[in-house]
Amino acid sequence: MKLSQVAAQLYTLRDHLKTPADIAGTLKKVAAIGYQSVQVSGMGPIPVPELNAILRGEGLICCATHEDGRTIRQNPERVVERLQALGCTYTAYPFPGGVDWSKPEDVEALIKDLDHAGAVLREAGQVLAYHNHAIELIPFAGTTALDYIYRQTEARNLAGEIDTYWIQYGGGDPVAWCRKLKGRLPLLHLKDYAFTTKNAPAFAEIGRGNLNWPEIIAAAEASGCQWFIVEQDTCPGDPFDSLKLSFDYIAANLIG
Repeated sequence: MKLSQVAAQLYTLRDHLKTPADIAGTLKKVAAIGYQSVQVSGMGPIPVPELNAILRGEGLICCATHEDGRTIRQNPERVVERLQALGCTYTAYPFPGGVDWSKPEDVEALIKDLDHAGAVLREAGQVLAYHNHAIELIPFAGTTALDYIYRQTEARNLAGEIDTYWIQYGGGDPVAWCRKLKGRLPLLHLKDYAFTTKNAPAFAEIGRGNLNWPEIIAAAEASGCQWFIVEQDTCPGDPFDSLKLSFDYIAANLIG
């Protein structure tokens, strides 16, 4: 993993991305930390040309996005247009909103829509990935729902964006999942998993939890991962401080 492959997931900073002025100030801070790329997500309305200008001005690359799940499923052509405008290849289906996991027909409909949307993006030279949470690790059809999603979609139509925290939270093994998606894992969400004295799990900065990062990174690299994206859903204090702590740990301990 190279430092240039380490990105910041902007959802971490969503409370600082409400207006174009907020976005400009936030991206300046992200670049000052040392990140060279970002995943666009969680921001308020801003014209794409204005966002592109801010990114260029700060020397940042949009490595990936999260797009509205309903749009991905119902109108993937709009996603193609947005990615083209951003000059971006990758996006991920962010959350299975509206899916009742107790109903097999809901899961089958999701799979059908994702496979179709992925084909539309592929034909445009883009890649659709799936961002997991923990719910997809429920038993389903003799395996887990996440396994089933990947088995029932074409690898060329749906890639993975494994979220290390949620895999661990759901009882899975982040290393095993990185290996399982060999050749199908362009994006990885780096998110540490800590446990508190209140007997509860907590999001943590990279290196401040209990995940085995050297093994995770090695497995992801072996599977062809292109972007290692730092995300922290909630932070104990200033999220910019959390992103810096994660970046500094990665730079000091995980760069090959």
